[in-house]
Formats: sequence, C-alpha cells, structure tokens
Amino acid sequence: MNSTAARRVVPDAIARQPWEMLIPLVMLTAFGGLVLYSAGGGAMQPFAASHFLRFLVFSVMAAIIAAMPRDVVRAVTYPGYLTVLLLLLAVEVVGAVGGGSQRWLELGPVRIQPSELMKPAVVLAMARFYETLPLGMVGTWRSLVPAGMLIVLPMGLVLMQPDLGTSVAIAFGGVVVMFLAGLPMWWFLLAGGAAVSAAPLVYFFALHDYQRARVTTFLDPESDPLGAGYHIAQSKIAIGSGGIFGKGFNNGTQSHLNYLPEPHTDFVFASMAEEWGLVGGLFVLLMYGLILRWGMKVAAQSQDRFSA
Repeated sequence: MNSTAARRVVPDAIARQPWEMLIPLVMLTAFGGLVLYSAGGGAMQPFAASHFLRFLVFSVMAAIIAAMPRDVVRAVTYPGYLTVLLLLLAVEVVGAVGGGSQRWLELGPVRIQPSELMKPAVVLAMARFYETLPLGMVGTWRSLVPAGMLIVLPMGLVLMQPDLGTSVAIAFGGVVVMFLAGLPMWWFLLAGGAAVSAAPLVYFFALHDYQRARVTTFLDPESDPLGAGYHIAQSKIAIGSGGIFGKGFNNGTQSHLNYLPEPHTDFVFASMAEEWGLVGGLFVLLMYGLILRWGMKVAAQSQDRFSA
C-alpha cells in the first residue's frame, strides 16, 4: 500500500503526526514506568504514578506548543527567558531547600525547579538572538558578548544554589547554539584551551568540598570504596550483576535492599540494568538515538535560522 492509499485509510490528523519520534518516546516512557514501579518496591506509588502523570501533563504542553505559529514562539522567547531568570532569582530569596541545596520553588502543591526550565529557555533565547543578528556580524564581538551574557547570567544563579551539573548543562546548550550559528572554530578551540588551563584553579579555589569529592570519585571511584566512592561502586555492582538479560522484572537486589541511593532518579539506570541487563540498556540507548535522529532531521529540514 503506497502512502497515498494509506492516507485514505488513516485520517490525515493521525497520519501527519511525527510517529518516528512518538513511538520511541511512548515506548521509552512505558519502559521507564516499569523501572520506576520496581524501584518503588513493586507499587505504582509514589514513583511510577507521578512519572506517568508528568508525561501526560508535558505531552499536553508539548501539543499546545507544537500548534503555536512560529511567530508566536519567537515573540515569547525573550519574555520566557526573562521570566525563568526571575524565577531563578526568586529561588535565592524564597526557594525550598532539599538535600543541602536551594533549587526549588513551592507554588502551592506544585514544586518547580527553574534551573531545569532554563535549559530550553537559553537555547531558544540564543536561537532568537542569532536569527536577528546580521550574517555579516557573525564572527565579531557582537555575536559573542550578548550571547555570552545570556549564558553567564543563569549559570551564575544556578551555581549559587549550588548546582554545578545543571549550570554546565545550561552552558553546553548555549555553546552548541553558538557552534550551529557559525561562530569561528578557533574561538571554541581557544575557549577549550583556556578552560583546561583554568581547571586546576577552579578545582582548588571555586568548587565546594562535596563538588571536589565528586570529581575525585568520578576519576577514581576505587580510591574510597566505602566512603565517597561507595555509591558508584554499588551502581557498578548492580549493572554488572544484571548480565546480558538481567535478573528479571522486580527482582533487583541492589535497589530493593537499599544499596543504591535514589534508585528512581540518580541511579535509575543502574536499577534498570540490574533487572533488564545489557539488553535493557541497549534498548534505552536505541530509543534515545531514534528520538535524536528525528530531531536532527527536523533541524536539517527547517526553513529559517531560528527553527534550525
């Protein structure tokens, strides 16, 4: 059956959906629900139920955003960035503290983490900036300084929480947009060299004690297997014990016996690999790869600089 005949059978509203992205997304979400069900001790509450609820809420939000004309998205890009920046400021004033960090805002029954919202916000803001920048100015300081400020401002606020990982993620998203905008390659090489040179100073004088411990543990987790490296060692045991096919659904021991901290978030991949093995890990990577391929295809087919 050719595509024309298929469209006669399948309603156009269904046929035109991006199924090459939606199918792996739904499969990944369903698989994630199974992993969280097991991480919750074989119950929907509290992890799996909230996982599916968030998926439904964000799916509705994504559908609304996808239906917006591009001009509307352009119009709300800068106001949206500024709003999230103000939320980051509000975190410093009235933010909720959890795990030794001040990262959340309590809005009635809803808890939000503005730093997560800043990840897409900074990408959209920089895409809008480079769209309006004349091509002749790409490669001059006018293409670097304003865009750099769009990155540095939220990075500084997130580092104050403190949250090094999210601040690096924000910077990475912004730098990728700079690269795609066509900034000279030697700028990136120079910045990379400067970052490597400054790394020792940052390590000894800018990082908190727990952040330095994380770096040291990441580089050599076996140096303190019963202290700072304990959780990494346990996660490696969980992944290795899963073998090729895993121990079976809801049969994990590392997570169920509390050897893995936060098996539903920080160590969820280890929890999954223990029960589903190498096959489960490859499945997750494959689904992410299909979604990424779809995103790159959409970007390549975009007709304007902002969408690309």
